[in-house]
Amino acid sequence: MMRLAAVVSICVLATGAELVTVPTDQQIAALEQKLKEKQDDPATRVALAGAFLQKMRESADGSYLDRASRLVDGVVKDVPADYGARSRQLEIEMMRHHFERVIELSKSLLATRADVVVLGLMGDAYMERGEYDNASDTYQKMVDLRPNLASYNRVAFYRFVTGDGEGAIEVMRSAIRMGSPVAENMAWCLADLGGMLFKTGGVADAESAYRQALARFPGYHHALAGLARIQESRGEYEAAIRSALAAQQRAPFPEYTGLLARLYRKTGREDLAKKQIDLLDVADRLERAQGEAANRNLSLAYSDLGYRTDRALELAKAELAVRRDVYTYDALAWALFNNGQLEEARAAMKQALSQRTPEPMFREHAARIERGSTVGGTN
Repeated sequence: MMRLAAVVSICVLATGAELVTVPTDQQIAALEQKLKEKQDDPATRVALAGAFLQKMRESADGSYLDRASRLVDGVVKDVPADYGARSRQLEIEMMRHHFERVIELSKSLLATRADVVVLGLMGDAYMERGEYDNASDTYQKMVDLRPNLASYNRVAFYRFVTGDGEGAIEVMRSAIRMGSPVAENMAWCLADLGGMLFKTGGVADAESAYRQALARFPGYHHALAGLARIQESRGEYEAAIRSALAAQQRAPFPEYTGLLARLYRKTGREDLAKKQIDLLDVADRLERAQGEAANRNLSLAYSDLGYRTDRALELAKAELAVRRDVYTYDALAWALFNNGQLEEARAAMKQALSQRTPEPMFREHAARIERGSTVGGTN
């Protein structure tokens, strides 16, 4: 077992990301120009795929994932043994939530060489599957091989999930001190730190971390959403709405839409809340059209609003087929509760609480489920 005491958010995924020092758009332009000059060069295609993946993380634009996938698939078809392409393929599978496939491919790649990027992705997949002992062993190997921002970030999240909030914050601060020239990577870690601080009561320090993230990467949606939640907790609803709208404009994630709907309801603007709820339905229809069955964040948004609770339960159950971590069990428990299935909700909540994760949301859901009073809603 591991030595990291009681070690996912992914801070650095890209192969060689720590070596990148120029803005992503400039990287893409330079690599595309290079590819025009030598279209069949595998190394350039793999590098461009990596730049597309970084751009997707920065912009939340899924089209970059598709572009990266086409490039990598082409290289794997032409040169099946190309290690760089196979490593990028692993990243793409992770982003598509094919966690079992990530574990399978990681084992194959690690049989040929020790690779911190592959170890990180493998550990992340274990985290998503709720296989925390396997994740801990994998992250230990990663830290032993290269103690840096990427490995320490993962250790911090592992510690947080497995109940050591104070230790998680300490390790995340160490990760940030190690630094990275990639602005989005640093902003991600600062935003993660902000979330850990906020959830464990360090509100002022959390706000500082979020603002540092925005200084590193202006307009960063994770940090804007974090500020919105802090402002909501203080009753600063208008400021929270502005922050949440800014986050949503950059990344139309269901959790931001649900947050806005809740804020508009709190300020008595049911018409604006209804528009946000309509956006959730649009997102659901689009995902169905694309064949996507699972989305725990959309499930939570529906459950929080007491709206389409039957659909919330469908989404949470589909997510559990892919992910079996504590966050998925919480979403399932909350959806079961809002459908009146109290015993099933209590069983799922027991799984969500199994690691003693310092998540206020878990405690709030657990308390409501224990009392057994549903919020009701519209299906």
